[in-house]
Amino acid sequence: MRKGENLNSNETGTDNTAPEREVASDLFRRGVIVSPFLLVICLSFWGLGGLACGAIALGIVLANFLAGAWVIEWAVRISPQLLMGAVLGGFVIRMGVITGVVLPIRNSDWFDIVPFAAVLIFLHLGLLIWEMRYVSATLSYPGLKPRAKRQK
Repeated sequence: MRKGENLNSNETGTDNTAPEREVASDLFRRGVIVSPFLLVICLSFWGLGGLACGAIALGIVLANFLAGAWVIEWAVRISPQLLMGAVLGGFVIRMGVITGVVLPIRNSDWFDIVPFAAVLIFLHLGLLIWEMRYVSATLSYPGLKPRAKRQK
């Protein structure tokens, strides 16, 4: 390694970040992009209670993607066997956290299951479908597809 060379970059000049972190960050960014639209829909159809339910579901979805990527990134450094167990255990724990968030508020007057479930289900699926266009399934670019550089 030459002096001044960066350990976190390859010959294309992009960072060698973990692909799962890269994909989860992109999912998070896209979720933040669509969040105002979703929250306005929740507010217009279900009022302030719907807005609160939509915001809680939005937070759960975005945290779920980031937590899943963190578990994979942590476990892959240790061993493949731990990776398999951590992914399964992490999923069960994340579903438990979602249940733990919903159970105390489900009987509140302001809580409405329709906007909550709609945002929770359709945002998970919508973001994954949207992200499929940008994920590269090659060994040379294991995360997101590289963006074409514009010619000057």
